[in-house]
Amino acid sequence: MDSTAQDHVAQDHAADGPTRTGAALVPAGFATRHVGPREAELAAMLAAVRAPSLQAFIEDTVPAVIRAERPLRLPAALSEVEALERLAAYAGENTVRRSLLGYGYHHTITPPVILRNVLENPGWYTAYTPYQAEISQGRLEALLLFQTMVQDLTGMDISNASLLDEATAAAEAMTMVQRLGKGDASRLLVSRSVHPQTRALLQTRAAPLDIELVDVDDADLDAEGLNLDGVFGALVQYPGTDGVVRDPSALAARLHAVGGMLIVATDLLALTLLKPPGELGADIVVGNSQRFGVPLGYGGPHAGFLATRDAHKRQMPGRIIGISRDRRGQRALRMALQTREQHIRRQKATSNICTAQVLLSVTAAMYGVWHGPEGLRSLATRLAGLAAGLRLAAEAAGWVSASILHFDTVSLRAPSATARDAALAAAESAGFNLRSEGEGQLIIALDEASDAAELGRLCAALGWSFGGAAVVDHGALARSSAFMTHRAFHEHRSETQMLRFLAKLQRKDIALDTSMIPLGSCTMKLNATTEMIPVTWRGFGALHPFIPTSQAKGYRRLFDDLEAWLAEITGFDAVSLQPNAGSQGEYAGLLCIRGYHLHRGAAHRRLCLIPTSAHGTNPASAVMAGMEVIPVACDDQGNVDLADLRKQIDRCGDKLAGLMVTYPSTHGVFEESIREICALVHAAGGQVYMDGANMNALVGLARPAELGADVLHLNLHKTFCIPHGGGGPGMGPIGVRAHLAPFLPGHNVVDTGQGPGMTPVSAAPWGSPSILPISWAYIAMMSGEGLTRATEIAILNANYVAERLRGHYPVLYTGKTGRVAHECILDLRHFKKIGIEAEDVAKRLMDYGFHAPTLSWPVAGTLMVEPTESEDKAELDRFCDAMIAIRGEIAAVEDGQIAAAASPLKFAPHTADEVAGDTWDRAYSRSQAAWPLPYLREQKYWPPVSRVDNTWGDRNVFCSCNAWDDVDTSRG
Repeated sequence: MDSTAQDHVAQDHAADGPTRTGAALVPAGFATRHVGPREAELAAMLAAVRAPSLQAFIEDTVPAVIRAERPLRLPAALSEVEALERLAAYAGENTVRRSLLGYGYHHTITPPVILRNVLENPGWYTAYTPYQAEISQGRLEALLLFQTMVQDLTGMDISNASLLDEATAAAEAMTMVQRLGKGDASRLLVSRSVHPQTRALLQTRAAPLDIELVDVDDADLDAEGLNLDGVFGALVQYPGTDGVVRDPSALAARLHAVGGMLIVATDLLALTLLKPPGELGADIVVGNSQRFGVPLGYGGPHAGFLATRDAHKRQMPGRIIGISRDRRGQRALRMALQTREQHIRRQKATSNICTAQVLLSVTAAMYGVWHGPEGLRSLATRLAGLAAGLRLAAEAAGWVSASILHFDTVSLRAPSATARDAALAAAESAGFNLRSEGEGQLIIALDEASDAAELGRLCAALGWSFGGAAVVDHGALARSSAFMTHRAFHEHRSETQMLRFLAKLQRKDIALDTSMIPLGSCTMKLNATTEMIPVTWRGFGALHPFIPTSQAKGYRRLFDDLEAWLAEITGFDAVSLQPNAGSQGEYAGLLCIRGYHLHRGAAHRRLCLIPTSAHGTNPASAVMAGMEVIPVACDDQGNVDLADLRKQIDRCGDKLAGLMVTYPSTHGVFEESIREICALVHAAGGQVYMDGANMNALVGLARPAELGADVLHLNLHKTFCIPHGGGGPGMGPIGVRAHLAPFLPGHNVVDTGQGPGMTPVSAAPWGSPSILPISWAYIAMMSGEGLTRATEIAILNANYVAERLRGHYPVLYTGKTGRVAHECILDLRHFKKIGIEAEDVAKRLMDYGFHAPTLSWPVAGTLMVEPTESEDKAELDRFCDAMIAIRGEIAAVEDGQIAAAASPLKFAPHTADEVAGDTWDRAYSRSQAAWPLPYLREQKYWPPVSRVDNTWGDRNVFCSCNAWDDVDTSRG
């Protein structure tokens, strides 16, 4: 921040603290910039919703029965300068050493052109998940590059567009292989050379599903007499966590002979030198793309991946980007097989994972574009040579290496345990973190920053003599096949080329830097610049997740602050920051309930009640936690049907595990019976899990724990300002009542301070720590008054939009006073009789410069709108004006002025190429197509493609850049 900006913020801070305007408490400082409407706008909006004051409006809208008994008790608000100074102090308390620890995590150098233009660019990090393909073509192209890179390097047919981390990708592969298998096989062989955090997370996922994990030494996996009775698959690491490269092809053949499958966890950089798993018989390949330009960040966020054979694509978890065509027959991209999205399939979903790590997979893909195959192979060759030289130096000093077949990691056995401990101490004194395993084993993993000079210093500290890099021969496992041959990986070598490529992709998308994104249940609010600045600081970004905790004191202070603040906001007794997505938070919360019942000897409690108004991933999470889903009906007002709830509780009897409830409901209403709902479940011996997806309507006004919830997950990427990043990163910490605290996630490599608890739900001990400074800064700068004000304005904005649009589109659900919560559902179902669908309105909004609201969910044929507190009245009015203008276009169809098939709604969105074309044969004008309202003459976003043909894309599944030039979009 320059001095002028510092002075400006400092002057603002001089007046910090809440002030009174009439009866309303008006926070000053940062909160006034986070909240969109100014005081004059608030007065006009309150008049529109017929409320004498904001306080009176909230009292009329938020049921008294759920209101908190006291205001939030949080520290006084910090100014932006103070928040950055405090975070800088925290970062300074972290000790950044050269951590050569491995475990699948490596220091990397993010090319500055990617750092500034992707990771630190709001045009990329404020975008939403690419459900609306026409205005997401840039991100979709970047993700297709990611998939292509992964497919080429792994030698597999198809890859998804990222998962949460390597360990969860391995767990997804485990359940996928079991689904694909035949018979009742329930055993998975797991090599002991698999990363330990992966093995622990597999245990977490396996236990509720009655899957037996069998740890096996690599020598036994290679043995002819390997017992494969009841085995549905095996997981190996290639190269192993000890760095050793082992050929899994014989194991693959034996598994295939008995109907089993092989999962290979791997390192993408290693595969530039090593024969890809797809050529060795692997059925699924998983891993982590972190070392492709994504900072360590003390564990995340990082983009995992899962690649497999084409025959298995319909069983893959996560999202897949595919090539399709638009209405005009031009090539376009979309999420392939989109109806597989987990919130649609509910308990039949292949996974509860709706979240990806889009921002990080884009970063990794662009790292691949920047370096190209030659650059990646050159880097890999250099590291392999340095590792070989290091191994020779150790052997000359009397140490024994595990193998001469390795990539960038060497495993060494000391002459004695004393010698090993002395080496660790000497390395630490020289500024290095090395990894210790077993009695006398030392593991050293090199990374992009390693060079001969550094290894000379390390060897000198250890008493070895480094003679330089050595030649590496991978023999039969050396890679001979080409990879990353598509032109995109060869065209952008200068920074000028790369900058323009990134800008070209960015211009194809709509993000918050373009307009509001009014998505219901997604909370696309301001991600302030001050909140984002610390994310890429070295003091937060350069820490390996498994360093001694004494080297992460600043992170510990940040964690302590956040846990205490989130506990105060929610009313819970303990908080875990480990879940690295909302879906993981759901799963972790359910495992806490499961652990509680098991501890009390009630393993039979496995039935989970889920209202039809609950968030869509809830049923899949319950299934993953080993529970059976029992739906509970909702009434005509969108509330849980209490009569049906009582009926289902009685049917469950003593098998009831708990209830999952989203509050406020996904229908956008405050249910006044929530306390009674919780009491009924508790009386039957169950626990209440509350989905915090809609916490933006509660902060400062109500505490979930006081309403009766036992556990709740929070979407930090919604309520607490971590950006959506085009579909990730996310964070989903959970809060629990005291009786569930012993069952919070633990970690097998690092002591998180939570006690033994259960095994991990994420690969890293604190999930994705490098993005936690965002939520820390948000809460610290808002404080209690600001957070409460934000909630009140979010509710007001939603009701203002509902009021302006009510005469044009029916509002489907409201509370007793006729108001909505923080979102409203607009009912468009009655337009179907004249041939107009909700999707037509969604696509037409693109011509007006807006991303569509949530389409046809949770009710088909509707749009769910959540404007958030960050949008001012002018932007809300611009959106409402667009929706009203579209209603006029629908009226023209109703009145017979134009046929539905000929209307601009059916042809939307309109591209610049169409509008500027030589011919125009439409029943409406070019101006009506492109500039239906005056503001569009000043600033016009042009969708890059026409409406995408989803049906064609599902019939013709192409998920690689390599197919781009060859796809024949003229065929049916």
